[in-house]
Amino acid sequence: MSKFVIIGITDMPHPNLNREAIQHIAGARFFSGGIRHKELIQDYLPEDAEWINITVPLTDVFDQYKQIDDTIVVIASGDPLFYGIGNTIKREFPDAELLVFPAHNSLQLLAHRYQLEYGKMHIATLTGRDWPELDLPLIRGEQMIGVLTDRQKTPKTIAQYLLDYGFDNYDCYLGEKLGGPNQKCQKLSIAELLEVDFVHPNCMILVQKEPIVRQFGISDEAFQTLEGRPKMMTKSLIRLASLSSLQLDSASLLWDVGYCTGSVSIEAKQAFPKLKVIAFEKRSESDAIIRNNMKTFHVPGIDIHNGDFFEQDIEALPAPDRIFIGGHGGKLSEMMAKLHALLKPNGCIVFNAVSDETIATFKESAHELGMKLEKPSRIQLDDFNPIEILKATKIM
Repeated sequence: MSKFVIIGITDMPHPNLNREAIQHIAGARFFSGGIRHKELIQDYLPEDAEWINITVPLTDVFDQYKQIDDTIVVIASGDPLFYGIGNTIKREFPDAELLVFPAHNSLQLLAHRYQLEYGKMHIATLTGRDWPELDLPLIRGEQMIGVLTDRQKTPKTIAQYLLDYGFDNYDCYLGEKLGGPNQKCQKLSIAELLEVDFVHPNCMILVQKEPIVRQFGISDEAFQTLEGRPKMMTKSLIRLASLSSLQLDSASLLWDVGYCTGSVSIEAKQAFPKLKVIAFEKRSESDAIIRNNMKTFHVPGIDIHNGDFFEQDIEALPAPDRIFIGGHGGKLSEMMAKLHALLKPNGCIVFNAVSDETIATFKESAHELGMKLEKPSRIQLDDFNPIEILKATKIM
């Protein structure tokens, strides 16, 4: 059985290690870590030390580990179990014996510098990951967000992303080369963050100055709509009833087909920030409208697909467990069949019908596809035509 001793260090030359960690280093032959890590602990290494550089792809590194029938001492940055190499080794070598000596991680060091109460901090790692990691705490309105960066998701890139969705209600604490002699820390506004130069590695802590006030059931008047066609939007009460029918609290992925202004997608993502949302729309002018509405309501993270739905390669997309049909272009039966083929078992389709013809078409299509029709709801607002909220569930 493999054995790993994983020792976390800061960027300080000749790091201050405890006696037990030093003993493990002195008694070992095989070591691994980054080039920078080797330079920092060079004075501790025995003369016969063999070093394996940790570089991508990691599979090559792990292949070398598997050839060693001895203890491997891995040198890591900060806390190896804080989004670090320790977790990766645990996954790749589930039966291995692990001994971990952590140091403070970068976000802890930055919080210590400014005496921030980091027990309340939500962590969003963008290191090798995409924006949903940050979208979740932003939409939730977390008061303190620790952000781990990389060379693509840099402080400037993140600042621009925040401003794109109106999140200028945070101060930023930026830390560079934390824990070493070249450490640099700054407190900046999000706008100022766009103007500064920085070095790697770095991280950020966002601290909320004031909350964004959100409303469940966004007023119709607040949305930007299609020019000259203000009625082309799912109205607030209908929208909320439709979202209730979708049962999004237990959902993972919603497809909003025919998003128009994006009202359903935005309301759904705002209420359920963990929910993944993919929105489809044929009208080219709707692209700018949904993006403007996302910024207005501070709701990032909606995956937008424009163009004729029937011409898109939807099979390449992740399968939904919830679907809302906001528009069908007169091809409801064809759309139902196409969607049913990809819908996960026990998933559902919700559709708001305004005519007897579309009500009948939806029910007939659901029946032909072997779906279970749920009890419909009928709502009339002011002088609008009555709306029938229809729902069909895919049977396993």
